[in-house]
Amino acid sequence: MIPIRSSVLRMEPYQPGKPIDDVKRELGLERVVKLASNENPYGPSPKAVAAVKRVAEKMHLYPDGSAHELKEALSTRIGLPVENLIMGNGSDELIHLIGLVFLNSEQDELIVGDPSFSRYDAAAQIGPSRLVKVPLDSNFVHDLAAMSRAVTEHTRLIIIANPNNPTGTIVRKAEFDRFLADVPTCVLVVLDEAYFEFATGAGDFPNARDYVGAGRNVIGLRTFSKAYGLAGIRIGYGFGPAEVIDAINRVREPFNANSLAQVAAIAALDDEEHVSKTVENNRRGLEFLAGVFVEVGAKPMESFANFMYADLGRPARPVFQALLERGVITRSGHALGNPTCLRVSVGTEEEMQIFAEELRNVMSTAGAR
Repeated sequence: MIPIRSSVLRMEPYQPGKPIDDVKRELGLERVVKLASNENPYGPSPKAVAAVKRVAEKMHLYPDGSAHELKEALSTRIGLPVENLIMGNGSDELIHLIGLVFLNSEQDELIVGDPSFSRYDAAAQIGPSRLVKVPLDSNFVHDLAAMSRAVTEHTRLIIIANPNNPTGTIVRKAEFDRFLADVPTCVLVVLDEAYFEFATGAGDFPNARDYVGAGRNVIGLRTFSKAYGLAGIRIGYGFGPAEVIDAINRVREPFNANSLAQVAAIAALDDEEHVSKTVENNRRGLEFLAGVFVEVGAKPMESFANFMYADLGRPARPVFQALLERGVITRSGHALGNPTCLRVSVGTEEEMQIFAEELRNVMSTAGAR
């Protein structure tokens, strides 16, 4: 047999939300609504689409490996020097690279919340290094006090999704400041802000940019996949101390941010109206989802992202399956250790109405109990 690293074989492949065409084919459905992958239901900025069309005929050329123009645009936007910025094939790639750079042995530790984004686990497992999972508190929020107590001399990384996926909850600035004061400066704290644009309305939301600007041991991660609607073209970015960014740059692929993604991201940054519209529509969508969940007897979490996590008070897997058979794709919490929870992305008004109708039908049947 060809030898394969045992740590790799222990890893679980990432399971994305089921594609619409697959569900149509498998279940013989004509109408399918996908509310499983936290995508922007309003699509990308028209400016981004136009930018991609302009450069499409040059796709035979390698992209700018330094992503100079995009970094300049981001530098202006967030107020950090270019040397503090790095681009990724989505922020997922940067999570992977951070693990490669900072986890060096089986003793090294990565601390994460539980449940949280599954790709954090992979960053430790590929090391292989020790993965330390700290349960969320009773409100489904990162328990920062418990996470700080979990720090040992072997801790190298702590990753906090803020807002958290799958729960949509956030940690507040005051508690994060206390947490950061307790963490040794030799430990890198990663604030994964994939849903940043949806959460900035919370006045006490800790902004990773402020900590990086102050020279703290923090790296921030953001993406163009969510509020900017560029999930299909894969572009994200990170920012942190210059020496940390330099180290990550040494292991990344030379052309990890493709040409189309770079110009789309620059154009998307310039379309503030599109992002504002997305965020406002998302706010209304969350209010609608919360009302629907309460109506059927579920307990929704307060969400600061573009999805909602709710405790149904009964096993979620049968509800997930029943919704799927009715053409509504969601995410069940059973694989996350929350077997009674369901995660639903905010969709268009029509998609939300379809979800509400089908959820009412499913929750009222004995088969969902």
